[in-house]
Amino acid sequence: MDRHAGATGPVAVGIVADGVFKVLLGAALALAAAPLSRPLGVPLWLLVVSGAAVLACGGAELAYARVRPARTHVRLMVGYDAGWALATLAGLLVAARGGTAGGEVWIGYQAVAPLLFAALLAAATPARLTPSAAS
Repeated sequence: MDRHAGATGPVAVGIVADGVFKVLLGAALALAAAPLSRPLGVPLWLLVVSGAAVLACGGAELAYARVRPARTHVRLMVGYDAGWALATLAGLLVAARGGTAGGEVWIGYQAVAPLLFAALLAAATPARLTPSAAS
């Protein structure tokens, strides 16, 4: 596969699945903001903003699935997920030490990182169309 071509096959399925997951997670965060706000210790507005950001990121991922290089998608997904894991670990460590900002660290990451992901994806060089992708 040309590393500058749009995603096809299993890679395309993975990108679409990741985008759909983000759309659903973003909607769930925004819709469940009120009941999640208290147990996570975060302001309601931050949950709504993070839900909207994750939803928008998933939408961008779906919109750019075939027109941005697969390699770009995969790198951004790995970076996003690695950051998510680190933010989760940091939030858990803060909470385990008795701090009250663990939820804000975790949800704050989800408010900022998806917007960076979507911006980088939008700014990426378009994929070269291969003969099979053009049909």
